[in-house]
Amino acid sequence: MTTDLFSQHDWHTVLQGPLSKMRARPTEAGVDYWLQAGDQSVALSPLLGKPVRLQHTGKIFCQHCGTETRKSFQGFCYEHFMSLAQADSCIMSPEKCHFEQGTCREPEWGERHCFQTHFVYLANTGQVKVGITRGTQIPVRWLDQGAEEALPVARVRSRYLAGLLEVLLAQHVSDKTNWRQMLKGKAESIDLAACRDNLFAKCRQELQDLQNQYGVQAIQLIQQAEVYTVTYPVLTFPTTLKSCTFDKTTQVEGVLQGIKGQYLILDTGVINIRRHTGYEVIIEQTEAPH
Repeated sequence: MTTDLFSQHDWHTVLQGPLSKMRARPTEAGVDYWLQAGDQSVALSPLLGKPVRLQHTGKIFCQHCGTETRKSFQGFCYEHFMSLAQADSCIMSPEKCHFEQGTCREPEWGERHCFQTHFVYLANTGQVKVGITRGTQIPVRWLDQGAEEALPVARVRSRYLAGLLEVLLAQHVSDKTNWRQMLKGKAESIDLAACRDNLFAKCRQELQDLQNQYGVQAIQLIQQAEVYTVTYPVLTFPTTLKSCTFDKTTQVEGVLQGIKGQYLILDTGVINIRRHTGYEVIIEQTEAPH
């Protein structure tokens, strides 16, 4: 999306490099974000309310090996998309874990990342959704999804078990984030504890069967937990949602109105930064008034 909104003003480069997902850190006031490009980063809070411009150079790099690739395969070149465990289908669908069959692409990686404590949670991203995350990724996982409220509902010993619970609960609530719902405004509060109790009641027999099969120590349901709440740095939510992608344009510019999840909210549209992992981008800003 190329515009001439600020063409008469001086731009200066803030950073340049292949994009990575934005870093997020919770604070007492809300969330601080950093835009990451290569080994450089820039704090986004000081840019709120100011014009910014992102220009794609036309180059895409694999986030694993750093080589240039014609097309991004979830942030990887084709070779590593097909060979790395972190790019396997079981990452998106952990219930499809095939480690026990001896066919894990990288057994050592799987042992480090998949065979550790995971949590199943409910989140409010404008609607109730169920998700999973490693214990070490709380609350970052919730910030990446743009959740305004989140509640852990189970603690399990492995990613595979978390996937089994997620599939079970997803029979009754979504397991996907509706990005349009998430970005259209501040979500109304949802009683996630009541949702948890309702889901546990609906799935009582299936939950008991899983615990009988794998052990109550391997699958621990959490009956009492505090709801985690988040306030995102958004000055104004968009009245209409226009998604921008570097697959269709080389330039995106506008006034930065907010950051939520992995999205930059501009007055000209929204862009999912994580979706563009590996895309080499020049990020510029100007002090031009809007």
